[in-house]
Amino acid sequence: MSHSLHRHAEGQPSTGSAARAAQGRRLGAVIVLTLVVMGVEVVGGLRSGSLALLSDAGHMLTDLLALVLSLMAVRFAARPASPAKTFGYHRVEILTALVNGALLVVVAGGLAVESARRALAPAPVASATMAVVGVVGLAGNLLGLWLLAGHCEGLNVRSARLHLIGDALSSAGVVAAALVILATGWWRLDPLVAFVIALGIAWGAVRLVREAVDVLLEGTPRGVAIEEVQRVLLGIPGVAEVHDVHIWSITTGFLAFSGHVRADGGAGVRDGAASGDPLLGRIRETLRERFGIAHTTIQIETDACRDLCGPAGLAN
Repeated sequence: MSHSLHRHAEGQPSTGSAARAAQGRRLGAVIVLTLVVMGVEVVGGLRSGSLALLSDAGHMLTDLLALVLSLMAVRFAARPASPAKTFGYHRVEILTALVNGALLVVVAGGLAVESARRALAPAPVASATMAVVGVVGLAGNLLGLWLLAGHCEGLNVRSARLHLIGDALSSAGVVAAALVILATGWWRLDPLVAFVIALGIAWGAVRLVREAVDVLLEGTPRGVAIEEVQRVLLGIPGVAEVHDVHIWSITTGFLAFSGHVRADGGAGVRDGAASGDPLLGRIRETLRERFGIAHTTIQIETDACRDLCGPAGLAN
């Protein structure tokens, strides 16, 4: 009396295997770059006596671990689906983004606490050395951001870029504070700049964690309204009713849809119709072109099913 069609996109989701391979290579390059810059900041911090540089190096160590997690997530997400993992390992990417976001919250809190401590007890540093090493750190972070620019905007890569942005802001703050301290001797500027940086990192990290949690809870993706999807589907010739609609993300850029559609009887829908039924094809094409939904599970309910099974198309 009713039939359903379970469809996958013909191609890969927006984060396909080729894109993930490119991400992996670039993340590997960024990891090496971050390791080198962190070493330079440790040496520079010890030579200059700058706690700000040493704190920034500690920040980069946390980011280095997060980047390694991101690379691991890209490798896992590229693994094919299996009978035990029918959607593959895409959610590893989201879990990693959640861990990275949580790490950023902790880092921001640590920076804020250290800023308050340094403001109460400022200490002199070799500001010229501090400025030079800060410029090296800033250049390294900007190079890392360039390596990741223009690629997949999944939460995992976004989290890695957010770490690099936090590092770049931190390095810029170190350079600015060093120059002002060199000119004025105002030691308290360093912790004030660090506190502002901590606030910016915390704001971005909270947003990242919230988006990751939304995906894990299978919430409706941002920018997609279920009411609008139903309205558009109702405009397709042959569709009389749309209900039991669910839209969620497997991972960022890979949207999924499930729902029940009642045909009006004039769309050529027959009991036991083949999977190539024109109405199913029109619905699937509309979801893909209008809303970017590549994975669909659609149950078509005929008038006969409505009469026998009730308004919801389910057995009483």
